[in-house]
Amino acid sequence: MDDADKTEAFYKKLRSQLEETSEWPSLYLYKFIVPSKDDKIAKVESIFDNLGAVITTKKSKNGKYTSVSIKVRMENPDKVISKYKEVADKVEGVISL
Repeated sequence: MDDADKTEAFYKKLRSQLEETSEWPSLYLYKFIVPSKDDKIAKVESIFDNLGAVITTKKSKNGKYTSVSIKVRMENPDKVISKYKEVADKVEGVISL
């Protein structure tokens, strides 16, 4: 199984879990670990612009990484997954939690 297959399997499992555990639309909490560069943090934040998201950030102890938490109302599991994919595509070095 290559990385693309693993990624698709992960998203398929996530979609199933979201459908089983939440009523939609629903508030969803995204968590990302981003290298502490203003442009990368701003890119993540811009992906959630105009969605009414509440965004909080916290730098790691050594300042090398920043935790970005985003609480936003999403319409359905597909929209949740779409945002994860958009962040992964647009922000190099990001880790999704």
